[in-house]
Amino acid sequence: DKEGTGVEHCVFIQANDKQYVGALVAEYALRRNSAHNDKFDIRIMNYDDFPFLRAREGEKYLRDGGKREWVRDDLQSFTPTRFLPPELMAYQGRAVVIDPDVFARADIWELLARDMMGKAILCRPKSGSKGKRGCLATSVMLLDNAKLRHWKVEEQFNDMFSFKRDYMNWVCLKYEDPDTIGFFEPEWNDFDHLTEKTRMLHTTKRKHQPWKTGLPVDYRAADTFRLFPPRHWIRRARRALFGDYGFAGSYKQHPDMNQEHFFFGLLQECLDKGVISEIMLREEMAKNHIRHDAFEVLQRTPPLAA
Repeated sequence: DKEGTGVEHCVFIQANDKQYVGALVAEYALRRNSAHNDKFDIRIMNYDDFPFLRAREGEKYLRDGGKREWVRDDLQSFTPTRFLPPELMAYQGRAVVIDPDVFARADIWELLARDMMGKAILCRPKSGSKGKRGCLATSVMLLDNAKLRHWKVEEQFNDMFSFKRDYMNWVCLKYEDPDTIGFFEPEWNDFDHLTEKTRMLHTTKRKHQPWKTGLPVDYRAADTFRLFPPRHWIRRARRALFGDYGFAGSYKQHPDMNQEHFFFGLLQECLDKGVISEIMLREEMAKNHIRHDAFEVLQRTPPLAA
């Protein structure tokens, strides 16, 4: 799809099989909380829709100075698609791109329509040690597509496998001219933090994603050479002996019940309105994509405020 979406404004949601229900709930939240739904499209970008991603299955790529195996079967295998919207819109108009675990509480049109002050990208810094090292959060971005004609995603993705492009530098926007990047308020990508000011809640702590509680962990912890080295060696040895998820444990209860209630309140509305069917939800539970007690959690979840 290189002819563009046919609209000037579009929200793109990254997804794969493991996070597809999250993406549907994210799409519903965007529509539910906007008074301007006639002004923008929403498109879910599923990993399997892009053959160039699948073509590299099992090959080594450069990540944070080391080499990792590229696998579809990872919770966040969709991340390269966050750079696709300008190309998919023929480098015209504006896009917002979000992860499938980002749920709007405000009207996304406020972000799509804001003055970008001539910048190509608006986002926020990452938190923690990555933020201190200058990593920007690309999990929510506002993009002026015409200013991003140098984003050629298939070519740049393949450069990771010839070890010319480092995944971490790419997803942290370290290859971009800093003068082309501006910042929006952190509440537009609120990391595991839900208050009255939150515009979009991002459940970034994967082990506590509220729809996964109790399931076996199905993501790979990032190797890092900056941690105390033996931890890195142990992690690599464990992966070599027992596979990516061996002894990785299970997803834990989210520490903030308000965030669990928010997600399951949205999910209940999706079921009520036929956005997601009970059959689909049970199929996703059987695949270990959704916690097995989801219906019990729905029964005890208070309805969301209008």
